[in-house]
Amino acid sequence: MDATAATEQLNQLEQQIDELLVLTQVLGQENRALRTQQNNWSVERAKLIEKNELAKNRVESMITRLKALEKD
Repeated sequence: MDATAATEQLNQLEQQIDELLVLTQVLGQENRALRTQQNNWSVERAKLIEKNELAKNRVESMITRLKALEKD
């Protein structure tokens, strides 16, 4: 292998490494964004579960009061 071929291979390898570094940065940013989104969905889900539980308790309370009125 002559010096020109070796230099060309090194240049190609350097370019591939640079592309991998860029890809790693992009994937890292996407990963952080997805983790943030996942956290936001988890928070929203917890709030919805809490609201659902509150609504369920209110409905159960109304049913109990209506049953009590029927007995009177």
